Amino acid sequence: MSLEERLLKTKSNIRTALKEAGRQGPIEIVAATKTRSFDTIIRAYSCGITSIGENRIQEAEKKFLSFSTMPKIKRRFIGHLQTNKVNKCLDMFDTIDSLDSTKLATKISNRIIKTNQQIECLMEVNTSGDKNKKGFAPDKINEMLECTALENINIVGLMTLGPGSQKEQETRKSFSLLKNIKETLNNKIGNQQISTLSMGMSNDFTIAIEEGSTMVRLGTVLFGPRES
Repeated sequence: MSLEERLLKTKSNIRTALKEAGRQGPIEIVAATKTRSFDTIIRAYSCGITSIGENRIQEAEKKFLSFSTMPKIKRRFIGHLQTNKVNKCLDMFDTIDSLDSTKLATKISNRIIKTNQQIECLMEVNTSGDKNKKGFAPDKINEMLECTALENINIVGLMTLGPGSQKEQETRKSFSLLKNIKETLNNKIGNQQISTLSMGMSNDFTIAIEEGSTMVRLGTVLFGPRES
């Protein structure tokens, strides 16, 4: 199956999930391109995908040398960001979708204040409770609020990963919790409302949409299995 066919099928599944939830879109598709070739990114862009997500700074650095041919593409960092990689990440990416601590947020803010930049971010929340996952604990509302108040960091939403068990009930609970956290934060933030909910990957994106996702990160469902 070609990328074009996979994308059409994915969009059909998204429409079905929206209908099931009684919602309307849009749903932003972020193509997760870790380990994928630059040619794959070009094909995705030619199919109308304008957001890509990369997990690793070193890998992305090699790919991004030729992005002048794709002026509308948005480069999203979706992996765990180590504090010693902040400067390089800010030089390469348009967004950081995995802000997972006040320490990291403060380092980003201090750096971009010096360079007069601004960066769009999503805060990652560990709603599944999986010990191997990063992110704010769901009850750390005050810490998340501290991040929204930092200079030059534009917090536009939240991100989470579904539970490793992949059980539907646990997955729904994890995604529903993120939506509730968004509402709790918005009640406290005031005018700086956050709207993006980035949740759902190839194995659970329809469930995520039914639970309120506005952005899905898709790899295998678009590109097929990774080569071993």
